[in-house]
Formats: sequence, C-alpha cells, structure tokens
Amino acid sequence: MELKRIGIEQKEAIKKLFVSVFTIEPWNDDWSDEKQLDCYIDDLIGQGYSLTYGLYDGDELIGMSLGYIKHWYKGTEYYIDELCIRTDRQGAGAGNFFLSEIEKAIKELGLKQIFLQTEAHVPAYEFYKKNGYIELNGHVSFAKEL
Repeated sequence: MELKRIGIEQKEAIKKLFVSVFTIEPWNDDWSDEKQLDCYIDDLIGQGYSLTYGLYDGDELIGMSLGYIKHWYKGTEYYIDELCIRTDRQGAGAGNFFLSEIEKAIKELGLKQIFLQTEAHVPAYEFYKKNGYIELNGHVSFAKEL
C-alpha cells in the first residue's frame, strides 16, 4: 500500500469511493443528487488550501482523506472532513497504516496536529481512539436546518 497526495485530477475515483462507503451502513447518506455530490467533492478537493491523500493498493484507490490546511493559534493543522477505507478492505489494518502515513506526511509539511469529527455511535469512533486520537472535552458541534 502507498500514500499519495491526490487532487481534482482523481475526482471520478474519489467520487466512486466516497459514494460506495458513505451511502451504506453505518452512514446511509443519500448522495443521489449528482450535482450536489460534484459540488461537495469540489469544495473538499478543489481549493487552494485543500489537502487530499489517497491510499493505493497498486493502481487502485482504496482509501482517501479529504481535508484542508487550517491556520490555527496552536499551529497549522490538517482538518479532515472525510476519511474512509473501501468497505471490503476495512478491518485488515489499511486504516491504521493510512493514518500513520498521513501523520508522517503532514509532519513533513510542518503541520502540528490533525482535527476531525465523527459520530460517537459509529465504528470510526473506536477506530480513532485506538489510533491515539482524543475526544475533546467540552467541544460541541451545532447544526440548524433551515
């Protein structure tokens, strides 16, 4: 397996992997609106501050991290919006390897930390804890539908 920095050139492969993972359990997101999906992926990978990594097994994209560089008072960080491993490759160490390689890569860029969010009731929660990520006490996410 190999970590590669990827971008807009790999958009179709990114979309395919994204939909294959996030439209099934435990996420069940409805990404049937192709225009909305295109806009979302463009938002994540098409900006000057975007930082996107792919995990490849040969020529095959099996994992991805879609995020951006954020300048923060504690130092510059990698803010991950979406991270996934192809469903049939989960549970075999690919995710652990991927996170470890991302951490090495962002250190080389001079970034100081990774920030991400997930839901407490999904397997990703325990995955991140197992990989040394800590839950931020007092941190709360808010949303309001209009």
